[in-house]
Amino acid sequence: MALKVAIMGWGHVGQAAAKAVELAPDMELCGVVRRASSLPSREGKIPQVARVEDLGEVDVVLLAIPSREVPAKAAELLQKGYATVDAFDIHSEIPALRKTLNESGRKGGKAALTAVGWDPGLDSVMRALFQAAAPRGITYTDFGPGLSLGHTVAAKAISGVKDALSLTFPMGTGRHRRVVYVALEDGADPEKVTRAIKEDPYFAHDETHVEVVEEVASLMDAGHGVVISRKGSAGASANQLLRFEMRIDNPALTGQMMVAAARAAVKMAPGAYTLIEVPPVYLLPGEAEGWVARLV
Repeated sequence: MALKVAIMGWGHVGQAAAKAVELAPDMELCGVVRRASSLPSREGKIPQVARVEDLGEVDVVLLAIPSREVPAKAAELLQKGYATVDAFDIHSEIPALRKTLNESGRKGGKAALTAVGWDPGLDSVMRALFQAAAPRGITYTDFGPGLSLGHTVAAKAISGVKDALSLTFPMGTGRHRRVVYVALEDGADPEKVTRAIKEDPYFAHDETHVEVVEEVASLMDAGHGVVISRKGSAGASANQLLRFEMRIDNPALTGQMMVAAARAAVKMAPGAYTLIEVPPVYLLPGEAEGWVARLV
C-alpha cells in the first residue's frame, strides 16, 4: 500500500519534495498544506488546504517550512497523530529539538525524523561513518560555493529586507565566508539591516558580508556543494585520509532526503530521531532483502 504523504509549505524545497514523492514508486502525494492567503490557485491536480486534517488519511507530513517554525509545528502534528519529517538546519539547536519532539512523538504514538536534509542529514551520516572508520582524528566540513537556503530564509526575515540571497564560500578547515545580497524595503536603513543580519545566530559564527542590491532574482542559483575530509587513525595505523564530495541542487536534494526519510518515519518506534540513528535500508523502497543483495 502506498505511503500517504502531505507536504507543508510550497517554497523551493516543498516543490522539490512534491516532485520526488510523485516519482517514488511507493508513495502517494495527498496534498499541500499552505497558508490560507496562498490558496486561491492549484498547482496542477495537487489538492491545497489550510490544515493537514482537511486531506483525510495522511501517514507522514513533510515540513518544508523555515527552521524556526519547525519546533512548534512538528510538536503539534506529532501530538495529533501524524509522523513528521523536517529539514531543521540550526545545528546547535538540534539536540534540544530532538528531545522536545521525542516527547511529543511518544505522546502521539508517532515518529519524527528531524534535521533531515543534506546537511544536517546526508552529511551527518557521512561524518558518523568517517568517525567509525578513523576514531581518532579531525573532520572538516567545507560547504560551497553555493546557495544556503536556511541562511537565505533567515536574512529574508530581517526587518527592512524585501528579498535576500545568502551564498556560502569555503575558506578551508571548516571555516566559511557568508555573502548576503539584500534588496531593501523603501526607507530601510542599510547599516541597521547589516548589523541585524550579522548578529543573527545563522551568521554570528562566520565571517559575513552584506551587499545591498537593487534586485536579487538575477543572482539566484540553487547550486551548492560540500567536501567532508577526515584525517585520522584506523586502529593503530595513522594517516588515514577519508573524503566525500558532492555538487548538488540544494532544494532538490533537501526535498529528496525528506522523501526518503518519510519511509523511515513510519517504521521507527514513536519518538524523535536524526538521520544517523536510522538504518539506511529504511530510507529505500521495498524490502531489505533486495537491497542487501544489490548493495552489500
